Amino acid sequence: MDPIKVDFSADNNKSDNSKFVIPPEKKVLRIILSLVITLIGAAIGYYFYLPALNFKSIEMYIFIGAAIAFYCLLNYVMTGALRTPDYAPYAKKANTVPIIILVVLAVVVAGGYVVSSVFFRAKDYSGIIDVRPGSFATEVANPSDDDFNTVPRIDSDTTQVLAERALSDLSEMGYVSQFTVEPSYNQINYKNRPVRIATLQYSNIIKWLTNRSTRIPAFIKIDTITQKTNLVTVKGGIQYSTADHFAHNVKRQIRFAYPTYLFDAPQFEIDDNDKPYWITARLNKTIGLFGGTDVIGVVLCDAVTGECTEYSMEQIKSDESLEWIDRVYSANLLVEQYDYYGSYRGGFWNSILGQKNTYRTTDGYSYLAMNDDVYLYTGVTSLTNDESLTGFTLINMRTKDAVYYTISGAKEASAQTSAEGLVQQYEYKASFPLLLNIDGVPTYFMPLKDSSNLVKMYAMINVNQYSIGAYGTSLKDCIDNYASELKKNNITVDVSTDNITESTEGGEGEIVEPTTVDVTGKIVEIRTAVINGNSVYYIKLDSSKSFYSVKAADFEKVVTLNVNDTVTITVNDTEGEIISAQSVK
Repeated sequence: MDPIKVDFSADNNKSDNSKFVIPPEKKVLRIILSLVITLIGAAIGYYFYLPALNFKSIEMYIFIGAAIAFYCLLNYVMTGALRTPDYAPYAKKANTVPIIILVVLAVVVAGGYVVSSVFFRAKDYSGIIDVRPGSFATEVANPSDDDFNTVPRIDSDTTQVLAERALSDLSEMGYVSQFTVEPSYNQINYKNRPVRIATLQYSNIIKWLTNRSTRIPAFIKIDTITQKTNLVTVKGGIQYSTADHFAHNVKRQIRFAYPTYLFDAPQFEIDDNDKPYWITARLNKTIGLFGGTDVIGVVLCDAVTGECTEYSMEQIKSDESLEWIDRVYSANLLVEQYDYYGSYRGGFWNSILGQKNTYRTTDGYSYLAMNDDVYLYTGVTSLTNDESLTGFTLINMRTKDAVYYTISGAKEASAQTSAEGLVQQYEYKASFPLLLNIDGVPTYFMPLKDSSNLVKMYAMINVNQYSIGAYGTSLKDCIDNYASELKKNNITVDVSTDNITESTEGGEGEIVEPTTVDVTGKIVEIRTAVINGNSVYYIKLDSSKSFYSVKAADFEKVVTLNVNDTVTITVNDTEGEIISAQSVK
């Protein structure tokens, strides 16, 4: 008779609770409540997040994924699995399908990024924008042909200062301390004249509550030539803006009108009758699922009525009634597309290894008014980002027509440093420069600003030889001084400055002529240095503790001076360790 075998091992006596799925009471009701609460939460989330319901929108996948994750968490709560572990297997099983959907979404997104990768689609990325070569001397107009009145003379920082000063006019309308300036200062062409416009925003949520009946009463227009500001009232008020909330937020207004469209950020513009609009570019991903962002149309939203109208790019380019629209493509999108073009024309590996015929835009950009359009200007350098300029590009912000001009010289940052060095005694800062055609001579032009961001002077720096430059307290003086500097270097230009419009006397941003002071004394010390290719003499007199810097190129006789010689030095300032001399006698 065989003995009875009994297994007393622990594994045999251990119960496997994972095999038992214990549903909670009223499980169907709990699932329905979870779904209802998730749908309510998703509706609220959509109202504020505003994703495009488009398979090419990464925001849509994030939104759906967040909603599913919220449902899974809510399911654990509603089943009581967080309180009673016995319900955990049921909650886990109930979340199986949602988790599978989450995994599928993650796979789609990952696959979308792979098929859109520049690694596989470098040629496609390089073809997003068409760039043609151009002739700088013949295609870029000489500003003197139009009295320099198409050249902007202030940047966004100066615009901000002028716009904030214009807020004082709101007090006459009964809106004391109710609004501030929204920090967006779009440059447009208004009746063939470059201006910047700025909208207002509520000072805080309380001011929004108390001004909801009238909304935003005006916008600010700043002339970039005269620096005059104008607070323009809007009949009926600006009812829709990016600074408003809920139904009157322009992004929400446009999204609800076009729930499946991909959009860029709305841009504020006005037509030739001062009627305000929000211009929103309709985007498309042209490479794979998420790559190759480009503009395929525009939605105009009336800032007063909220009425939205869609136009194709063909209509924008051909319809004369829409020519007032200046900013369809954002500056960042144009720079991104141009960098793709410059980097990947020879393929992905060429951009990494050989880098033959590759280049990229420099750090920064500005705007130029030409042919009643606004053009993005930025320099172009090699892909290794050295200190030299290979050329520059002008891109039409309405049509995306892009032209590359081959010009060798210094990058914008070097020109800014050189301009600041001309007036180092004032410690002015140079704006990002524009490249101008001064009678065939490529020239950087930039305003010089004080610590308050107000324009005090202008500077011009030669692109090919950035040691050649000049400044002036007025644009006319700057041009005349620059022409004189060029002549000293055997470069002759014919530039008319007779009809240049300067800042109006007493107007905002008026440029004040610095007073000159004569300092006479005996030379006690002379030092020399070479800066940007120029020989500079530093002279100290017995009547002052400062050194006076004198360029030999400006005053040749400085090389003949010796210690104990008595001289008279004319300066614009008497404070500082090193003061730039205006003349030496």
